[in-house]
Amino acid sequence: MSNPLTRTKSVEQSMADTDEPGHKLRKSLGAWDLTVFGVSVVIGAGIFTITVSTAGDKAGPAISLAFVMAAVACALAALCYAEFASTVPVAGSAYTFGYATFGEFLAWILGWDLILEFAVGAAVVAKGWSSYLGNVFGFENAIVNLGGGVTFDWGAVIIVAIVTTLLVLGTKIAAWFSAAITAVKVSVVIMVIAVGMFYIKSANFTPYVPPAQHGAGEAKSIESTLFSLITGGGDSNYGWYGVLAAASIVFFAFIGFDVVATTAEETRYPRKDVPRGILGSLAIVTVLYVLVTIVVTGMVSYKQLQTTTNADGTPNHKNLAYVFEVNHITWAEKIIAVGALAGLTTVVMVLMLGQSRVLFAMCRDGLLPRELAKTSDRFGTPARLTILIAIVVAVVAGFFPIGKLEEMVNVGTLFAFVVVAGGVMVLRRTRPDLPRGFRVPGGPVLPVLAILACLWLMLNLTALTWIRFVVWMVIGVIVYFSYGMRHSVVGKRERGEMPSWDGEQSAAVGAPEKE
Repeated sequence: MSNPLTRTKSVEQSMADTDEPGHKLRKSLGAWDLTVFGVSVVIGAGIFTITVSTAGDKAGPAISLAFVMAAVACALAALCYAEFASTVPVAGSAYTFGYATFGEFLAWILGWDLILEFAVGAAVVAKGWSSYLGNVFGFENAIVNLGGGVTFDWGAVIIVAIVTTLLVLGTKIAAWFSAAITAVKVSVVIMVIAVGMFYIKSANFTPYVPPAQHGAGEAKSIESTLFSLITGGGDSNYGWYGVLAAASIVFFAFIGFDVVATTAEETRYPRKDVPRGILGSLAIVTVLYVLVTIVVTGMVSYKQLQTTTNADGTPNHKNLAYVFEVNHITWAEKIIAVGALAGLTTVVMVLMLGQSRVLFAMCRDGLLPRELAKTSDRFGTPARLTILIAIVVAVVAGFFPIGKLEEMVNVGTLFAFVVVAGGVMVLRRTRPDLPRGFRVPGGPVLPVLAILACLWLMLNLTALTWIRFVVWMVIGVIVYFSYGMRHSVVGKRERGEMPSWDGEQSAAVGAPEKE
């Protein structure tokens, strides 16, 4: 019997499990649907919120360079995701890939990591959606003070409820809704670029990399990046340390293209369509992001974009609407607010879609309660699991202040990217016979570069973020050893406690897809 920590789930078994009665997802998506999902989840918080505040607080005009750095790391990782997803078109993304290459324990760690990425990401963006709700409909905010220091953000809960309903009704319905909303927000982004170009002042680009600012007592703060602490560089406001820190922060704006990989099992022709969806969506959003950063920092001096403090002591982060307000383009403010609301709507939806598919794969494998991996006979979706996730996300977004958690999402995602890039090289050595709809060019060179780029960005996150990430992982290890290891379906099959589907379905692996 194999070691419980290193036992792998074969690609054949993973493929066979996709046809297990009661645990089968409906195949209804094409390349266009996946590209829309990718664009819809990536264009959101990055353009409408993070871009402006990070330019003001960290990088100045060099925010465009920070976005390019983050995009390069994402592109390298995206190539690896595309190869893996075209080889193992099964729900679960990095979790499933890790199970096929490195073994059950690391697969669990990746799944636990993705829970952090998608659930916290959805909660953070739901809060952002709520803040824009007031801008659109003309009230201050959607937060109710319940007394005793407890507040309730009803706007965040409403958006979680709306997208949950769509996801339960069917992935194809969610794709149609996502396409319509994405058209709105991409139109707004193009408007921002087109209008803003006429208000660019070249003087605002000087200096392109503002000189570093150091504050007394801040050099050894856990709010400094891990890299700056290691090298003795101090804090990370402006200068090259600031640009590097900004690249790690704006990486949050790119999170989402990996969600496309979680829908591989629901794609009609995954070996071709999943790579197209991943790479196509990333290319589109990278161009839009860089153009927006150039316009924003050209319209307003980075000094005006710095975060200030409100009278009640809360931070006042500048956003895209503020840039147009400063330039007296008042008619654009409402349009931007509508675009942001639309943009964040689809981000919440697709993040929750990714969360449900990762948990679905983990539950189907028995590492979490297997009963939750049941799919609806009527809708072909994991309705029960989706509703459970919605309750958790709604509680977190509705009752907890989570403004600092986006960096935790970043470190978790970067860790997953590192493992996926490594997994591509491992699977090429261990299973060269598998059909691959897409191969990362350049042999092992690009996967190695992807690992190095992601590790570099991870080093430029704050030490506090690392501490929180380690605590989350320790909790995950405890859950695995107390539950997952004993209930693993792979382990039960080895002990003869469950039937294997290999004999019935392994022929599906390598079967040619029909166009």
